[in-house]
Amino acid sequence: FFFFLSWRRNPKHTKKDYETPLEKPRIHFKTMRKTFRYIPDSKLTVSEPNPMHFGNSPNEKENKAWTNPNWLKSRFHFSFAEYHNPKNSNFGVLRVMNDDLVQPKRGFGTHPHRDMEIVTYIIQGQLTHQDSMGTKESLGRGSVQFMTAGTGIRHSEHNIHDKPLRFIQMWLIPWKTNLKPNYGSMCGSKIDFKNQWAHVVSSTKSEAETPVKINCDANIKVVDLDDTKQQVEFELGSERQAYLLAMEGSPTVSGGFGEQSMKMHDAAELSGPEKYRITGPGHVLVVEMENDGSGRGDI
Repeated sequence: FFFFLSWRRNPKHTKKDYETPLEKPRIHFKTMRKTFRYIPDSKLTVSEPNPMHFGNSPNEKENKAWTNPNWLKSRFHFSFAEYHNPKNSNFGVLRVMNDDLVQPKRGFGTHPHRDMEIVTYIIQGQLTHQDSMGTKESLGRGSVQFMTAGTGIRHSEHNIHDKPLRFIQMWLIPWKTNLKPNYGSMCGSKIDFKNQWAHVVSSTKSEAETPVKINCDANIKVVDLDDTKQQVEFELGSERQAYLLAMEGSPTVSGGFGEQSMKMHDAAELSGPEKYRITGPGHVLVVEMENDGSGRGDI
């Protein structure tokens, strides 16, 4: 399929690359594999594109509110943009997961998307969205924004405020192409994810009651654990898999595979059947889906 991809394979990161197609996800055959594969931050690809190529002013070297010298610092979990890795193109229906840090008064100019379910989770700051359907809103910590790109949609994403913005953007492969474009959101104040799971996203075919529904077989849950006394459990059946991200803190994941301490930006591939225990402190996101045997082939 063809859909929007920012700064793909072009070291100069020009807007022309918004139109460039992604490679198709690999087809996998189910095989026996470990129930836990640790993906440390060091295995992610970091990208810091030129601000001019996204309609931004030059970087502000003297602005004390900035926490990074460049306007954008992205961590790519899967093959994306200038990072091309056939052995890490997707995990099930999860095609893209980018961890974006955007500095004040900067953002992504208007660009197109097509045939993708796009879910954005905000960790800190305020994300301002505007699209071709007439939507415009700003969302803060714990909020979820989603789009069905379908037959085509154009939007922009900016940090118009005075503090840095950090969010996780996920692209998930829909059941079918050419769906009707749609946009929706959930304010973070409407859910309680403190020391307990909050089920924020599920499929339109699921009976689960969640604030966000998307057109693919996926569930997204988040939890913010205060300290080492707090823990939650997460169970996967034999036909399910999940991608876990430590967004903040230093959570520990344990189960039949053993135990793994994690830090901010670390991730893991989980495969059922297995029951996991996640111990704080940590702000954790999990994307659960059908087990298709996929996973990083380079670790």
